[in-house]
Amino acid sequence: MAPRAHMSSGRLSQGLLLLWVLLGTGLCHTDAVTTSFSQDAGTSPPTATSNRTAQHMERNYTYITQKCWDYFVDLMRNVTTAELCEWKVISRPYSELQGCLETWADHLNYSYPNALAEQYIFQSHHLYFHNCTLEHPVYFDPPEDVLLAMIIAPICLIPFLVTLVIWRSKDGKAQ
Repeated sequence: MAPRAHMSSGRLSQGLLLLWVLLGTGLCHTDAVTTSFSQDAGTSPPTATSNRTAQHMERNYTYITQKCWDYFVDLMRNVTTAELCEWKVISRPYSELQGCLETWADHLNYSYPNALAEQYIFQSHHLYFHNCTLEHPVYFDPPEDVLLAMIIAPICLIPFLVTLVIWRSKDGKAQ
């Protein structure tokens, strides 16, 4: 049985289950090409079989990632323009997209991260989050000359202050 996705829509879960059943029958299918190899040393049935399986797996993953994207777009319809940059609002749809892409890649033994998944993630940023800026500015280190001055100034003050304390304490008069 397929792992049930943690989604609130029962319709989507049933759709994924139906998709899994349909894909499951396709994954168990054997072609005449894979059974027609001779046992000569020059042929290599495992390569042809795995190549065909890899193509089939890639086609299935491409189809499933499109469904993941469609679900993400559907979730993002509920987000207003003013809320597009609020992580509390967009974290669920964004995590659902990432989780769907990763879960199905694992389920199909497809590497993750992969180019197709990255394409959908980049597409989500381009369409929805391109105007988001950080509320808090990012602080960078100061230029080297300023940093050097900030380090050397206290170091140079220490011998002067030690000399001043010793000079004042040698005055001879007890307080």
